[in-house]
Amino acid sequence: QVQLVEFGGGEVLPGGSLRLSCVASGNIAHITSWHWFRQAPGEQRELVAGITSDGAAAYAHFVNGRFTIARDNGSNMVYLDMVSLNPEDTAVYYCSADLIPMVDGRRGAGSLYWGQGTQVTVSS
Repeated sequence: QVQLVEFGGGEVLPGGSLRLSCVASGNIAHITSWHWFRQAPGEQRELVAGITSDGAAAYAHFVNGRFTIARDNGSNMVYLDMVSLNPEDTAVYYCSADLIPMVDGRRGAGSLYWGQGTQVTVSS
């Protein structure tokens, strides 16, 4: 069974930095793309960044060059390096992976998987 787990969240001061990590485990044939989303209290979940299998990355407008998404294909991991954090970045951050699982030794149907989320709090 495929599982995504995020870690690296925490509380930082405004202007601080954090690295979020997410690992996918289980029987995985291929991870097509990764994404980071976030959801602040009372707000809808929003896309933060995404990266394809060949490393092409894209970011939401509010990132403004402060975040960097990267993936390690060999380890089935994705990272989000965040600098110059401000209180508006406070949210639960979720990773998601568009991946193809192995089912009974064969490639299964591609699907989107989600982690459980990790809290990021930026506060003085």
